Amino acid sequence: MEDEISTDRIKLNVGGKLFETTVSTLQSGGPDSLLAALSNRHIQSSSNPTFIDRDPEIFSVLLSLLRTNRLPSTSRRFTDQELSDEASYYGIESHLKSAMLPNPLSGIDASVVSTIRPASDGFVSAFTAIDDGSVWIAHGGQISVYDWNLTHAGTVRTHLDSITSIKQVTPTAMAAVACDVSSGVHFYNFANGRRIGSVEWTDPTDPRIYKARVTAIADSPDFVYSAFDSYHRENCVLAIDKSTLQVKSEIGRQSGNASKSIVPGNLTYVKDLEVLAATAVTSGAFGFSGYIRLWDTRSARVVWETNEPGSGRSSRFGDSFADVSIDVNELSMCKICSKSGDVAMADLRKLSDDPWVYLRETNPSLSNTSGSISNSVVHCYKKQVFVGRDGGLEVWSRVARNGGNDNDIGEESFRRNYMDKVQDSERGIISKIEGGGERLFVSREEAEGLEVWQSSVFSGAVLVL
Repeated sequence: MEDEISTDRIKLNVGGKLFETTVSTLQSGGPDSLLAALSNRHIQSSSNPTFIDRDPEIFSVLLSLLRTNRLPSTSRRFTDQELSDEASYYGIESHLKSAMLPNPLSGIDASVVSTIRPASDGFVSAFTAIDDGSVWIAHGGQISVYDWNLTHAGTVRTHLDSITSIKQVTPTAMAAVACDVSSGVHFYNFANGRRIGSVEWTDPTDPRIYKARVTAIADSPDFVYSAFDSYHRENCVLAIDKSTLQVKSEIGRQSGNASKSIVPGNLTYVKDLEVLAATAVTSGAFGFSGYIRLWDTRSARVVWETNEPGSGRSSRFGDSFADVSIDVNELSMCKICSKSGDVAMADLRKLSDDPWVYLRETNPSLSNTSGSISNSVVHCYKKQVFVGRDGGLEVWSRVARNGGNDNDIGEESFRRNYMDKVQDSERGIISKIEGGGERLFVSREEAEGLEVWQSSVFSGAVLVL
């Protein structure tokens, strides 16, 4: 028995400090890790402790992580970058990432944990959040990337003076960027900082199509979709092949002479339905107007659309939406009304002439009494609806019902709560909200930096009715 225990034990000399652990602990780092390789060497031939010329204090933290799947309190002595560098050396970065990822995002108890401020020109003009919690930020004519740990991974300077649309279009390093006062969509390789291509909208038969600007970008596994708008207001969406950066097709060409035919301000690709959702909102002396339109990407035909106001379909005729958001995972969309400030949701699988369900708050102290707000944005993410009203941030959270179907949308399926404090709302008008991983990113007009919202370690409370 003693021989078996001795065989399982292994000693390591890290930076002059002796550590004793078990082979199974080291092998839990994964078959491709350096620690697993050292444990295999120990099994084959027992010898003196293996020397590793690395920081022993950080190694102690990582060894504790392998033993318990949690970071010890001593990890707070080191920066996230220091821990990440050492974990990468030992080949156990996936374990560290799992331990450091934020708790599941719950807007009820989320708060600002940090503000990302790019070193040069800290005013964020556009950003795109990634599924792993990383984020690509456009500031001035530059792109800065922050990884899953919000560590600065690098900055690329583009040829543009400013960037108003940005989208990561490959899992590795390619980004599509555009400016709404310059023509074309441009592709940059973040690995080497070079522009690898540009696409312009051209039509030899129509001289009006010249130097069209890009107002929105979305992508599917194979294509990049860009909304182009010419100076004569002719507009369309181009489907661009990712592998060749050549235009594959033209979608939804229109004149742009009315609110129901202006260029889309936002594009979203819904993979499960193979549709491209386009939304456009404009405002003037008579209020807001716009449209939501869904195209089948295979045939480029419209499969559903609604115009507000003017179609007469909506039960809130005259109360046009101020903003719209599509949740590609839950296959739902939400809107915020421009006059009443009400929030409504619709199931993308059950669209009709009037598919909206208007969320109703049963608590009188929280019901919306402010009416019209001059600046409103909405974002639905992880079965929650996040709403920015001027500088204030709120969340509508789904309520768990006994014996009910949690996927059904009803008037009382959600409960409203304020997320921010007074000092939060005074930082400026919210211009964009977007979720990525278990984080919520918020930008504000005329305010430097990008806010990062995360849930506390005590998150997890569920409302049950």
